[in-house]
Amino acid sequence: MADSFPIQPDFPVDFFARPAPDVARDLVGARLAIAKADGRQSAGLITETEAYRRDDPASHSFRGPTPRNGAMFGPAGRAYVYLCYGIHWCLNVVCLPGEAVLLRAMEPVDGMDLMAARRGLTSPGLLATGPGRLAQALAVDRSHDGQPFGTAHMSLSPAFSPEIITGPRIGIRRAIDLPWRFGWAGSAFLSRPFPQ
Repeated sequence: MADSFPIQPDFPVDFFARPAPDVARDLVGARLAIAKADGRQSAGLITETEAYRRDDPASHSFRGPTPRNGAMFGPAGRAYVYLCYGIHWCLNVVCLPGEAVLLRAMEPVDGMDLMAARRGLTSPGLLATGPGRLAQALAVDRSHDGQPFGTAHMSLSPAFSPEIITGPRIGIRRAIDLPWRFGWAGSAFLSRPFPQ
């Protein structure tokens, strides 16, 4: 699928300055690319997202700004990166103040050799299916926190508009009934199957 679509211009900032559930739905099918200082790029098509709002008790922003979540209260269209369980980096896209979209999974389409080396495996289906795997495959870390998308180093652009499936979010203990997990229907690159 890597060569089956033209690369479009990045989303404008006002695309992100909307409620997180709307942005999360619209990011499924988008092309995410991260380039390192040497110019080598890794990219994929987003297959799964989760939305978190400021009034959402499962959101990092629920209790207000902190040094850890400060990027969530910054400009829309920037990255919010945090360490999960002290092990895995997770990449989010900032929307309205205090709202963000967690990028849960993607289908690798470019720089697969780089992603395989970073992940220590070659199976495309395991390279970026899960937020920690996605961040590791793209070499995302704390240095990306607060950085804008739409640059030579980090971009999000329209690619596909697939059929979307929804379901409850994963790995949280609060607000578990909200259907704010969005996925590419029929994709083999999801972190976990959606409920039937």
